Amino acid sequence: MFDFEKLEIYQKAKTFNLLVRDFIRSAPLDATTRDQLTRASFSIVLNIAEGSGRFTKKDRRVFCNCSQFGV
Repeated sequence: MFDFEKLEIYQKAKTFNLLVRDFIRSAPLDATTRDQLTRASFSIVLNIAEGSGRFTKKDRRVFCNCSQFGV
């Protein structure tokens, strides 16, 4: 297990990603909206994972901010 997988925020982001995927499957959305929601929710998870590997607090903060806003 990687260190970031132990973070509570990472676990919550994964849960959120699964909820979004379930919503997308059941909601009548157009392809563009489905794609955007999928990519944005997965981006949160990826940014947390990538940011946890950074060595300085400033670097980690950048990735946390990105994950917060789904950038």
